[in-house]
Amino acid sequence: MATVIDLPMLDDSGPPVGAWAAITQFGDDLALAATPPGERTREDSFDAFVWDSCFATGIDSVDQEHRYLVRLVNQLGRELISGEAGQAAQLQQAFERLDRYAKQHFAAEEDLMLDGRLSRRHRELHGRLHAEFVAQLAAMWSGRLTMTRPAEALHGFLRAWLATHILGTDQSMARQLALVRDGTPPEEAFDIDLAREDKASSALLAAIGNLYRVLAQQNSDLATANARLEDRVSARTRELAQANRALSNANAQLEEANGALAEANARLEALSNRDGLLGIANRRYFDSALDSEWRRAMRNGQPLSLLMIDVDHFKLYNDCYGHPQGDSCLQALARAVQLPGTPKRPGDLVARYGGEELVVLLPNTALHGAVATARTIQRAVADLHIAHAGSPVAAEVTLSIGVATWLPERHTEPHLLLAAADRALYAAKNSGRNRVVCA
Repeated sequence: MATVIDLPMLDDSGPPVGAWAAITQFGDDLALAATPPGERTREDSFDAFVWDSCFATGIDSVDQEHRYLVRLVNQLGRELISGEAGQAAQLQQAFERLDRYAKQHFAAEEDLMLDGRLSRRHRELHGRLHAEFVAQLAAMWSGRLTMTRPAEALHGFLRAWLATHILGTDQSMARQLALVRDGTPPEEAFDIDLAREDKASSALLAAIGNLYRVLAQQNSDLATANARLEDRVSARTRELAQANRALSNANAQLEEANGALAEANARLEALSNRDGLLGIANRRYFDSALDSEWRRAMRNGQPLSLLMIDVDHFKLYNDCYGHPQGDSCLQALARAVQLPGTPKRPGDLVARYGGEELVVLLPNTALHGAVATARTIQRAVADLHIAHAGSPVAAEVTLSIGVATWLPERHTEPHLLLAAADRALYAAKNSGRNRVVCA
């Protein structure tokens, strides 16, 4: 039986910095070590970890516990950074509350994996990461008084570890639980999830996780060295000089690690704009591109076209062939949409809008050009000859496409184009599917 944890209420106010800030801000936290104390501002002092929908695993109990962990991390960060006199007991209580709840949450997750019959390989990996976190946190906490920037280092480590662990290991656990519930053997579910992961994203998350563990070990080693130095500094100046040289080497390594982390964060930001399954732009990037192209079209007095694409009766496809085959079908369709002769100009964009819906953004394209592109996409998909025995429309996979074109003017918004394309798609589906309809 999985462990159940009662969640008390905490105040959790904080600036909305976004989901990826939990990882990318950690590099800034480390860079702060080079800033003299007198030059720091209050704005440099605290960046809250803010829960974002991309951290959701889809398991209500796990997501609720993750959100509470985030609140405990932010509360400890605020206590650390406030640094008010006489608050040592309150600070220790905040740490103990986080440490105790993290252990309870880890136990609950491990019970969930055991009850859900997950692969032993995943359970052992997951449990090892839990144990490493508890040990790292205890070491950093015990050595915090010897750190130059204990608040930034501790809170940055907590935010970074929690973000990478949820995005990597916990979301993998959730996907495997879903596969096992659907009847997939546990070891096969582990292999399926390992095979379907976006290799670039997985490798990057693993590299960042390893880097955090290295930095935590460096902090622990430095704390131990400094504690010993304090006992011997008055009588053993030669050892102090040797320790200072070691500290200089460690700082050089830390600077090198900061550079690697900054580069990794830049790559991670790029990956966050891509759909992990289809390898094309995701909804987040599409929304940003639509806004930019709308304003560009308004300035230049040019038309902006949008194709909204839906795979006909895709639910029936999944019911007939299974979700893994459905994923393969979507990947094939995404590649077909980008074949030669389909959208390929620098400003054109193919993105996953949600589920089995794709969108194609066509700047400086009139309606007749957008319709021609839509028909080219239909032909490219037809040439794939993907069987669809469950479709009442055709024996193979087909597309319904809504086409809309707009000439943006002042005081108009991009949602007008989206709504028009959506209406056209609805009309295409309502009139029999497997067709192109213009708004």
